[in-house]
Amino acid sequence: MEKIAHAIVNPIKSLNLLSRADIEGLTSSGGDLFALFRHCALAILNTDSDKDDTAQICADYSDFDIRVIPQPRGLRLELFNAPPQSFVDGRMIRGIQEHLFSALRDIVYTDFKITSPLVEPPTSAQLTNMVFRILRNAAVVRPDQPPQLVVCWGGHSIPREEYDYAKHVGYHLGLRGLDIVTGCGIGAMKGPMKGAAVGHAKQQIKTGRYIGISEPGIIASESPNAIVNELVIMPDIEKRLEAFVRLAHSIIVFPGGVGTVEEILYLLSILMHPDNEEAIPLVLAGPESCRRYFQELERFLVDCLGASVKNYYRVIIGAPDEVGRAVKVATDGVHALRRSTEQAYYFNWELQIPADLQEPFIPTHAAMAALDLHAGLPKHQLASNLRRVFSGLVSGNVKSFGIEQVRQHGPYRLTGDRKFLAAMDRLLQVLVREKRMKLVADADDYQPCYQLVD
Repeated sequence: MEKIAHAIVNPIKSLNLLSRADIEGLTSSGGDLFALFRHCALAILNTDSDKDDTAQICADYSDFDIRVIPQPRGLRLELFNAPPQSFVDGRMIRGIQEHLFSALRDIVYTDFKITSPLVEPPTSAQLTNMVFRILRNAAVVRPDQPPQLVVCWGGHSIPREEYDYAKHVGYHLGLRGLDIVTGCGIGAMKGPMKGAAVGHAKQQIKTGRYIGISEPGIIASESPNAIVNELVIMPDIEKRLEAFVRLAHSIIVFPGGVGTVEEILYLLSILMHPDNEEAIPLVLAGPESCRRYFQELERFLVDCLGASVKNYYRVIIGAPDEVGRAVKVATDGVHALRRSTEQAYYFNWELQIPADLQEPFIPTHAAMAALDLHAGLPKHQLASNLRRVFSGLVSGNVKSFGIEQVRQHGPYRLTGDRKFLAAMDRLLQVLVREKRMKLVADADDYQPCYQLVD
């Protein structure tokens, strides 16, 4: 396998990125922090690879190494055996170079300035403040910008038709001067950014923003795409999701797999909270070929959360120009509301995010069995519990830890109303048939990793 044997990389914007104390802390922190940076650096340098298997990527580049070299005015990085696609004629591509130092910035800042000073578990308000401080340190929150950030979610492994559709939607968003925020990977994350870049170019907008928000647990399988010009690495999935919704002025969800459904349930648990009326406009959009996908998704949502759930989103099939117009109108409405109530444009402080959405959920058998899935729950709480169920289903079907747990201890046992189990099973079967769910076992031999206990 071809590799770049050796390279020296300097920061693009400033050699004063880290203090000498920061550098010493990074290289003498017992190895864990530096190992985290190495992991993220390899993922960034692996941009545009056709591989999304984290274990395979790490195995292919087991001899990859990176060193932080202190300099009188800051630092430089020394790379060994790096992926070749990050270089042109022996020089690192400028965008990838910037992503590399963005990751270093966020990892060091989060550990030394955010996490280490804590002596007790943080409160909900403190967790939100952590998210804000990380985004502020990355210069993502800007007080001089009008509300125009559109968050786009969806699958990273999608058919060409769905990718082209996402790109066309992005084009119509760019023509209207809207900026894009995604999970920074490929597929439904890259498409809107690429389309918006063309739309911005036609409008001669030279300050278009293409913000990618990732976290260490997923960055290797969803390396930042080439359009991202602002990369932020959040410390975990919960803070990543909170960053999305705090920044968003509108959200579009394209078709995806179990992870996308989990994100939708996360968002609905916020939108259905009684203190979050008219919080974030939400559009579900896809090409005509995805009509059945959205019909099954909506059927699942209605069966579990009631017909009123349809009040919290709009479904648009085809017509990417209509998606652009609808999102522009919705974003202008957010602008007017924030202005009239004197709220910040750049960060949605008023949004109420329950503590159970901020806490990491580990899908053990005990944790899954403890989830309450009864119809009598408040809808926002039920949506939150369903989100956790889907987290467990993802683990039990596609992640090595969950698969091994199910093999040893049997299916997860869920307590609740049977109609929820039937709705989940039907939706999962659709995702399997449409190859939207990456399974270790053969899709034709799919067996649910859970059972319902009355």
